[in-house]
Amino acid sequence: MLPFSVKGKQKATEAENETEPIIRYRHLLTNSMGALDPLRVIALCDLDAFYAAAERVRLGIDPELPLAVQQWQGLIAVNYPARKFGITRMENVTEAKKKCPDLILVHVATYKEGESEAGYHDDPNPSTHKVSLDHYRRESTRILNVHQEMMPAGGEVEKASIDEAFFDFTIPVKEAILARYPHLSQVPEDSPEGLDTPLPPAPEISWDGLGNLVFAEDTSQSESEDAELAQGSTSDANTGTMENHKENSKSTWHDVALSIGAEFMMKMRMEVKTRLGYTTSAGIARNKMLAKLVASYKKMDQQSILRNSYISEFLRPMPFQKIRFLGGKLGDALADEFGAKTVGDVL
Repeated sequence: MLPFSVKGKQKATEAENETEPIIRYRHLLTNSMGALDPLRVIALCDLDAFYAAAERVRLGIDPELPLAVQQWQGLIAVNYPARKFGITRMENVTEAKKKCPDLILVHVATYKEGESEAGYHDDPNPSTHKVSLDHYRRESTRILNVHQEMMPAGGEVEKASIDEAFFDFTIPVKEAILARYPHLSQVPEDSPEGLDTPLPPAPEISWDGLGNLVFAEDTSQSESEDAELAQGSTSDANTGTMENHKENSKSTWHDVALSIGAEFMMKMRMEVKTRLGYTTSAGIARNKMLAKLVASYKKMDQQSILRNSYISEFLRPMPFQKIRFLGGKLGDALADEFGAKTVGDVL
């Protein structure tokens, strides 16, 4: 006698294939599954070189000009044009000026002793001035307000830091699927499994214009992308890329959900850019951890999408210390214990 039924076997098989779960009518027609929802769509949107961008916007400076924000003699933000000269936040003003004599330097706002309002003072002194980040907080709030205004009904915006926010598009994505594919709003009458009936095959998706797809063939580029980023390399933000696409990679309903979430994210990013002058980079995936990792896949002014079918390939070559909570001393201890450098090394 088998230890479990055929139905139980089926569920066990589904549990083993968590990256490609079977999408059922129940998943589409209910919104109570939370983090376990197989149609979940999460995005992380990161403001590009935010402090530098905030000063550029405040001063009306051409975004193509190299600019850095200084605090005393150190740099706390470097925009992408300045990074082309090899300038980083790890160096001081003198070193940066040697690399780029035309570098625009803006000192962070400070409170002068005896003043109640922060201002932009000439030659502030740490013995008589205190640093103020109020301007960046105000700009962050303005951007967050646009995000909340643009978020479709049912979606959630969660501020993660002064320059990052998470977006849960799951509910508005499901509503959009039902609006575009109304035949899914009712379970077929001849379906013996009722709400547990799998959805019919998903339609093919055009990813053009939705962002960069992360592919198995080019996941190794993520590390080289970081190197290019240090040099300020940028590319067209939002045309989408289909290089190396596997033609036999069939679309799933979660792919449909991701594509709709990417549409929402694109509109929100473009609104922030048009209305407030800030560029952003975003990642769209099935959960927060993956969305955050994917957001830095290609920068600046771009968004990237990680399909479920490429999660393993995306993570495998990645230094595991880049994953949240696996850096620092814990990451060092794991590396020493297992002789591991990448996620693939510890699998």
